[in-house]
Amino acid sequence: MQMRQCAFCGKRIAAHLNQCPFCREMQPLQPQVRLSRTSGGAGGRQTRRGLLYMLLAGVIYYFAAGYAKPLEIPVAIQPAVVSYLCPLLFLGGLGLTLYGLILKAKS
Repeated sequence: MQMRQCAFCGKRIAAHLNQCPFCREMQPLQPQVRLSRTSGGAGGRQTRRGLLYMLLAGVIYYFAAGYAKPLEIPVAIQPAVVSYLCPLLFLGGLGLTLYGLILKAKS
C-alpha cells in the first residue's frame, strides 16, 4: 500500500485517502506544484552589473580628472587612471550591459 505524509499534521496516511484520519483535514489527491519563471534571471543581473560599472567609471573619472574642485581628493591620482583605466572600466560595463540585454532578449 502506498503511503504519503499529511500536509497538516505530518503523519503517514494511505495515498488514496482524501481526509487525514488523525487531524481530519482534507488532503489533495496530488500535490499541486506550480513552476514559474523568475523575472530578472541572468540577463537582468548582468545588465545591472554593467550599468553599475559604467556609473563607477563616471564617478572615478569625475573625481580623478579634477572636475570636483570644492571636493578635491587629498592623494595624487596617476594620469593613466584618467586616460586609460576609467574608459576601460566604462567600456567593460557597456559590454556587460549589452551582453545582459542579449541574454534577456534570448529568453
